[in-house]
Parts: sequence; C-alpha cells; structure tokens
Amino acid sequence: MPPLPDPGEDALAHSRRLLALIRKTIVEAGGWIPFADYMQLALYAPGLGYYSAGAAKFGASGDFVTAPEISSLFGKTLARLVKAWLDSNPDTDVLELGAGSGKLAFDLLSELDIKPRTYFILEVSADLRKRQEERLKGLPVVWLDELPGNFEGLILANEVLDAVPCNLVRWEEGCIFERGVCIDEEKLAWQDRAMTSGPLYDAAKAIHVPAGYVSEIQLQARSLVTGLSAILKRGMLLFFDYGFGRGEYYHPDRNRGTLMCHYRHHAHDDPFFLPGLQDITTHVDFSAIAEAAVDSGLQFAGYTNQAHFLINCGITEILGRVSPLDASSYLPLSAELQKLVSPAEMGELFKVIAFSRQCAPVSSCFSLGDKSRLL
Repeated sequence: MPPLPDPGEDALAHSRRLLALIRKTIVEAGGWIPFADYMQLALYAPGLGYYSAGAAKFGASGDFVTAPEISSLFGKTLARLVKAWLDSNPDTDVLELGAGSGKLAFDLLSELDIKPRTYFILEVSADLRKRQEERLKGLPVVWLDELPGNFEGLILANEVLDAVPCNLVRWEEGCIFERGVCIDEEKLAWQDRAMTSGPLYDAAKAIHVPAGYVSEIQLQARSLVTGLSAILKRGMLLFFDYGFGRGEYYHPDRNRGTLMCHYRHHAHDDPFFLPGLQDITTHVDFSAIAEAAVDSGLQFAGYTNQAHFLINCGITEILGRVSPLDASSYLPLSAELQKLVSPAEMGELFKVIAFSRQCAPVSSCFSLGDKSRLL
C-alpha cells in the first residue's frame, strides 16, 4: 500500500481508542469476530466509529466526494422527481436515509416551490446530524432516531447501502468459509472459519464462483430493504449507489471482491488501517437488493445508471437555465454535470434502483437506459 497522509496525533489517539474497543470485543468473543461486526465497530461505534465521530468526511477536506457534494445539479434534478410525485400525491412526506452533510436535502428543498408535508432525515451519526441541522435551518426538516412505524411518500438513500456492514466469504472446493478478524501478535489479522449452516452459508452456497474466490455478501443491506418495505404503506423507495447486478458482481475475474477504503481521497484495500479514520465500503449487489424488495412485497419500478436517470429527470434542462454566454457560471456547472454523467466518472458505475407500493411510480426517470436485464 502506498504511503498515506499523516493523520496527526489527535486523530491517531482517536484511532487507538477505537482499536482498543475492537480488541476488547474480539477477546470477549473468544478471539474472532465476523468482518461484519468489525465493520460495524469501525464505522458506527458510538463516539469512535468513522461515521459517529467528528472528522470531516465529505468534500475536498474529507475522504471522498458524493454526487450532491459535487454539484447542486444533483439535488435540483432529484427535486423534479419529487415535484412530479407531490403533484400526484399531495400531503405526503419524504424520508432521506443517512443525509451526510445535508447538501442533498438543502438543494432539493430549495428547488421546490411546494414542499413535502415533512422532510424526515434518519441519521445515526450525532455529529452529522448537528451539521445537517446547521445547514437546514428554516427548512421543514424533522430528524428521526429510528424508522417510523408507518410511512407514505418517497424514501431516498444516496450512498447508504455501500456503507452497511457486510460479510466476507471465501469459497473453496467442497467448503465455504466466513472471513473474520482476530488478533495476531497484537495486530488485527484475517482468519477464516468454515461454515456448514445458517443464512450466510445458504446465501453463499447459492453463488457459483471458482475455488479461492473471496467476496462480500450483504445480508444486512438486504435486511434494511426488508425493514423499509415493512414501513412503506404507499410510496416509492429509491437507492443511489455504486455497484452491479449479480452476474457482474460475482464475475470470475472479480475474485478479490469489491471491499474498498477511503482516506483523504486515497483509495486502498486495507480495512485495518487506522480504524475510525477511514471509510470502509463495498459495491452493491443490486440483484440481491431487488430480490429482497420483491420478496417483501414491493413492486420493482426501475433500474438504470446514474447518467440515464439524471438525464431522464432533466438535468440538462436545469443546466440550460444558465446562459453559455455567462462563462463564469456556465463552465463550472457544465464540468460538474460531466462528473455526474460521464461513464469515466460517476455516470456508469453509479446506479439507481426504485421500488413502489400501492402507487403509480414516476416511470419517466427510467424511460431511457433500462438495465433491469442485468439484475
């Protein structure tokens, strides 16, 4: 792994505190924990995990950049979908999961003349919630600590599934192993344990890959979709994230999986590097997400890449509000649009998948570029 930026003494001390908690958890568990448990602690341990602590995460000063952070065009374009929904379904709500810095909510609500009845944000990070509250002062936003019992409206999740803790699995001839974390000479280390039964084993057994193959299975992400289905009485659920359908996700050449870490805009594959100071993500198996949703009674409403979705929703029309003759305003927005839709940037890798219940979905956003055949 190439040298990464020095975090500074305060950040190192923070990481050491989380590392002590992780080691304690491993010892109390008998010397081994599943990788999903490690990822949960590294990202969400109260006051210590990456998303629970106070370091900058988004934008140029953070570790990575999301679509809403790249350009207000993203939120304004999504507002067109929300407007179409509200025109047909007045007096309904919007629920955003994991709102990050609050940029998407701000751009979306600022663009709408008629607001949803309430814009809910479910945020597990106390630090991010404070930042969202500062940015969204004066807007009709209500924060939640847990999912409501019932919901009618739109549920939005931008780059949420990739940060849900996942299980790691290794397939060998005649045996399937779960990859976990142990302590070896005072350091965190990988250790695989054979499986013979259970939900993870059943899911792994249904995936056919060559011997020696290592990849992720996202049981918790599937459970999240099932939980959202349980509360959605009428409305739509939209996920925006990077990933593939199952055939591409478990392609024979992708035999090391998709696990990736982000630290100060450097990407690498060591999840044990400075726990608490870096993001840990995986690409999304959208086939598994679709199966979980449909099995829970939701109707599949569309699947395409981010480029087609944004173009279908009118992102070029929003850019067209600015005259090309106004170069100082137009050129930066044009460059931002290219980052959002270019296949070499976010346009192809990032996907949008939607599900509905007891409503007519906003199908125009999936009118061109349908990729459901890849699920």
